[in-house]
Amino acid sequence: MFLVVYDIENDRLRSRFSKFLERYGRRMQYSVFVIKNSPRILDNIKSEIQGRFASCFKQGDSVLIYRVPDDSCVGRFGYPVNEETDLVIK
Repeated sequence: MFLVVYDIENDRLRSRFSKFLERYGRRMQYSVFVIKNSPRILDNIKSEIQGRFASCFKQGDSVLIYRVPDDSCVGRFGYPVNEETDLVIK
């Protein structure tokens, strides 16, 4: 599983980027997506970010990709707008 976290200042670019990520995973928070897929898919995502988006990024924009082990324990508090229904806390 991978987390893609981004901070993009331009509204239009941010909207395009989130629509791009929706093809691969599900939104957990406004700028956080979970991608439950293979490393090959991650390579495709990185290539597409580099090819389509990187040249549009400004000084304050960033995209971070974290690998999260499938057996990791996730604590969750509150009531997010984009709530995931299949979360298991060990």
